[in-house]
Amino acid sequence: MGTIVRFYEPSFSPDRQLTYSVIAARFRGRWIFVRHQQRDTWEIAGGHIEHGESPSGAAERELTEETGAKAFKIVCIATYSVEKEGNTGYGRLFFADVTSLGPVPDISEIAEIELMDHLPENLTYPDIQPVLFLKVNEYLSERQ
Repeated sequence: MGTIVRFYEPSFSPDRQLTYSVIAARFRGRWIFVRHQQRDTWEIAGGHIEHGESPSGAAERELTEETGAKAFKIVCIATYSVEKEGNTGYGRLFFADVTSLGPVPDISEIAEIELMDHLPENLTYPDIQPVLFLKVNEYLSERQ
């Protein structure tokens, strides 16, 4: 059985702790993708929610650390779950409209960012990220 991604209302609170905040971000109409220093694949910005941190706090922190975003508007689109190999994890999916980008901070594990018009083919998580990216695009289409 493959990977199953499910979406819930943004305020949905699962019976276990949320683990990840993922932030699909655009700058000047183009999507921001990041490449980790130890990988040659692309991913949507995001990461673990630290102990005592809110999902939205984690989203803002990860966006800044991974992309160099200085000014942005961020909104939670959904809570999501990923079921893989009998394990289920939960996270929150955000969209950020970035209006100012600086350099990626030195503390970051990100080697580079790339502005793209579409989802790249060589993704770090090809069974999850296209589903999250589609959800963000559906959200944006509904609001136009």
